[in-house]
Amino acid sequence: MKPRIPMDVVSELLMGMRLLGVHYRRVLAAPPFGLRFATEPGRAQFHFVARGPVYLRNATGDVREMRSGDAVLMPRGGVHALVSDPKAPDADIALFKTAPLCGNISGVNTCAMAEDVDGSALIFSGCMEFDLGGMHPLVSLMPEAMFVGTLLERYPELLPMLEAMAREAEAERAGYAGILARLADVVSASIVRAWVECGCGDASGWVEALRDPRLGRVIAALHRDPGRDWTLAELAAEMGSSRSVFAERFMAVTGTTPVRYLTELRMQLATQWIARDHVPIDRVAQKLGYNSQAAFSRAFKRVVGVPPSAVRAQTGG
Repeated sequence: MKPRIPMDVVSELLMGMRLLGVHYRRVLAAPPFGLRFATEPGRAQFHFVARGPVYLRNATGDVREMRSGDAVLMPRGGVHALVSDPKAPDADIALFKTAPLCGNISGVNTCAMAEDVDGSALIFSGCMEFDLGGMHPLVSLMPEAMFVGTLLERYPELLPMLEAMAREAEAERAGYAGILARLADVVSASIVRAWVECGCGDASGWVEALRDPRLGRVIAALHRDPGRDWTLAELAAEMGSSRSVFAERFMAVTGTTPVRYLTELRMQLATQWIARDHVPIDRVAQKLGYNSQAAFSRAFKRVVGVPPSAVRAQTGG
């Protein structure tokens, strides 16, 4: 059995986790149906089946049955479909008529007649911005689909949340749409936390550094204070070893040097702050420990390939 990531490092990993709902849909679908989702890069897709069964079919045609009370988080989104039958044709979910429920939550009803409702599937879906801050490499290591059913034995506290989602979706009480959206956020974050706490599955390489208690402390320290002018001696002290042993171990596990790792971490954070949070470039440079905006801009272009001003222009910042 592979060792788990130490809990203090888990806390550091998840401190900057951001799951922000872009839009949600409550879907009532009478069979036969096929609903295709094409989630944009950088966004995750969450599906909860309040009333099933429903089949999740990915872009390669692989199918997984989801029964009532099941949920799945697809951390990288992508093209996939929810269908009433594994071989059912699908159509873009955006083509179906929607009705606003509240805020960024809408309803989709494919039932042509009232009698279709009793045999219909009931689904609550959310498209979310998924950001792990400087720990973004974890997203690419996650499974394509993370099913909550595989976690319930170890994390029984998830079950009451799923049961609450089912009740809210069925009863349609006052304010139910907003409550469903918040529960979807919490369940999604819990799925991510469970995956990290369990050791990140079969992921290797970068995650191996996190599983090493001493090297994990160094990674956590770099992410906690990326703007600090770290020296090799200080990082070796965090690990409790000599500089040569630390440098050799860091390279062997991560495939890069501590200096390169820190630089790439800073540029990941810089890109997010400029593109997502619209932080002024001079302020980003200051937060990341650069003495001047010019020095920061040179480092940014060397790693990212374009100057920070280009990122700001692309995002309208």
